[in-house]
Amino acid sequence: MDLTIYDIIKGPVLSEQAYRLNKFFDKLVLRVHPAANKPLIKEALEKLFNIKVDAVRIVVRKGKARRSGRMKRVVHSPLQKKAIVTLKEGYTLDLFDQAGMAKAEKKEAAPEVETKEAAK
Repeated sequence: MDLTIYDIIKGPVLSEQAYRLNKFFDKLVLRVHPAANKPLIKEALEKLFNIKVDAVRIVVRKGKARRSGRMKRVVHSPLQKKAIVTLKEGYTLDLFDQAGMAKAEKKEAAPEVETKEAAK
């Protein structure tokens, strides 16, 4: 299976612990493809975001079999893989503030539309 750098990184993990790691220690917590390994993750981050990666640690949560409903059929949850990436000194990538800035821009744009409609 050939993975491209766009397939390797699925997205950030949005949790309080991930936020603290990012803010205080310059670490990123990312959801990654189950077939991705440390060198692939490092290469993808360096090419996508123009940052230097110091270390990559991987956490694998295996899928569990669970019973569901009255029929007690077995449902399997998927395997989840996360990467905790430490950036080199001088490099930061703040995924949490970028999302907040995008929301703030949308809120400021809405009153401008209302004022144009009111002028007509």
